[in-house]
Amino acid sequence: MAERFLDALRDRPLVADGAMGTQLYERGVLYTQNYEELCVSRAELVKSIHKDYLRAGASVIETNTFGANRIRLGRFNLDKRVKELNEAGVRIAREAVAESGVASAWVAGNIGPSGLHTLKGATAKELMDVRAAFEEQAAALGAADLLVIETMRSPEELRIALEAVRAATTLPVVAMVSFDAFGTMADGTTPEAMSDRLAHWGADVIGVNCGDGPAGVFDAIERMRATGLPLAAMPNAGIPRRIEGRFLYMANPEYFGVYARRLIRLGVRLVGGCCGTTMDHIRRAANAARMHAHDGPGADRADDGGAVREPNDASVVVTSLEPAPGARVVPLAERSGLASKLGKQFVVSVEVNPPAGMDAARAVAAAKNLVAHGVDVINIADGPRASARMGNVALAVRLLEAGVEPLLHVCCRDRNTLGLVGHVMGAHELGVRNLVIITGDPPKMGDYPDCTAVYDLDSIGLLRLVRALNHGRDPGGKALGGVTSFVMATGAEPAAMDYPREMARLKRKLDAGAELLMTQPVYDPAVLERFLDDVAPYDVPVLVGILPLASHRNAEFLHNEVPGMRVPDAVRERMRSAGSGPQARKEGVAIAREMLLAVRHRVAGAYVMPPLERWEMALEVIDGVK
Repeated sequence: MAERFLDALRDRPLVADGAMGTQLYERGVLYTQNYEELCVSRAELVKSIHKDYLRAGASVIETNTFGANRIRLGRFNLDKRVKELNEAGVRIAREAVAESGVASAWVAGNIGPSGLHTLKGATAKELMDVRAAFEEQAAALGAADLLVIETMRSPEELRIALEAVRAATTLPVVAMVSFDAFGTMADGTTPEAMSDRLAHWGADVIGVNCGDGPAGVFDAIERMRATGLPLAAMPNAGIPRRIEGRFLYMANPEYFGVYARRLIRLGVRLVGGCCGTTMDHIRRAANAARMHAHDGPGADRADDGGAVREPNDASVVVTSLEPAPGARVVPLAERSGLASKLGKQFVVSVEVNPPAGMDAARAVAAAKNLVAHGVDVINIADGPRASARMGNVALAVRLLEAGVEPLLHVCCRDRNTLGLVGHVMGAHELGVRNLVIITGDPPKMGDYPDCTAVYDLDSIGLLRLVRALNHGRDPGGKALGGVTSFVMATGAEPAAMDYPREMARLKRKLDAGAELLMTQPVYDPAVLERFLDDVAPYDVPVLVGILPLASHRNAEFLHNEVPGMRVPDAVRERMRSAGSGPQARKEGVAIAREMLLAVRHRVAGAYVMPPLERWEMALEVIDGVK
């Protein structure tokens, strides 16, 4: 079987399975458990998931061994059971294939990252330990038909893994990387450079998995074709959103199937799914593979139309909202330049984020230019999309030094309650007065998916904390000996899938102290009008979110893969008709202006998020609006 896998891959597209962790969680296994150990303690459960994927059309089944190396297993005191758990994973998958009666299927031994957050600065011994861990796992998976190394963000770690696997086995190796939202590895390596390295390091099949969803994986794969090696693609089911304390993935099976067919037509030979994908997603991918076989490789037909624990918003307990003795709560209009303008003039905030490297000069120059052309405040995200980049307080200070007023995001992902108190008090001391308080994207979406998410608080708990600081009290109600004077903004999703729940949660945010609402981008006037009608009784200023579309593909991605975003059919058709390049961006700006002008009389201002740092598009959107 091992020898025939590559021959089969050259002959026709093969379909791999989807997410194992998602299915285990859906069947009642909490993420606090070690999933690899289930190969022994709950083997029948794991086997049932393999069988379901086989019935859905998968012909490559990955073992439940993603984290079964000694480093990751050591966190659960299971590091002495590497051989046992990996061998059990292969055995269960083989039994599933045999019991399912499928004509032909391959068992792929699954190997994920070591679990170390970064190898930068690692000693020679530490690197040898990482290699030994990969080699040990690969040897234990030797009874598989092939090995799949996946979700690698560090080129150095992938090189070590490939060397270790080659030393331990002669099995075919599929090596897949995961790129960030900017299309690079954690160290900035591009898809083109990464494909060359994978070929040089000896991978038999190269590809992309995880990521932001089908569209992002498609873009990366398109840039990795030059080596001529067979390609593999296993996207997430879009970007996750938190619903009832769980992170759910939003790309529906139909949309996933559309991209599976596009990937196959692009030349991808192994298509499957990663986080959030289900049997329905894989069934669509299998249909796409069958359609390709029926059409023939030269056919040219039109396209077919994880969980984290619930943040504790009650863990900040302030015994009283009365100002601390001797403290004076600063009135809202006196807290910042932005606050003084709310309700008196139309205000505009534009997003300029910290750099991924050490040089903030370009971001500062962009902010100064925006302000010179009428923008009131610069919005700075806090590790957007869970990406690794310069801290946003540093950029905020640089903007203040340049005479530019910042609007600072603070998210709950990276700091515990003590860290959040210190962070916001430090920002106040440095001159920051405007905060956007959000829960934050999970690390799974970003550069280092193995990083720990803290989430002591969610946005409601953090709003309460900052409100207490504004009253001169710490989280327990103790007097601070002074007050902060923050403007407290928070986010809202007018197009939320569970709109009643979104509105109930928004009411809790307002009760917790939110003083300004900033919406997700909206492209349907009726959706925004409904939202504005519903928040009107609260008499709170609203900055409407505006994100100019850059292309038809961008519109599709936002509509299908980003939580809380809906792009109407008519708008997506306009972007399709506009083509690509400058003409598409011009149409995107026109759509954004129409949306803004339709509600200008009902909102306090606009929150513009120019795509891909095309800040000039923000100025085109607001031209003549203020």
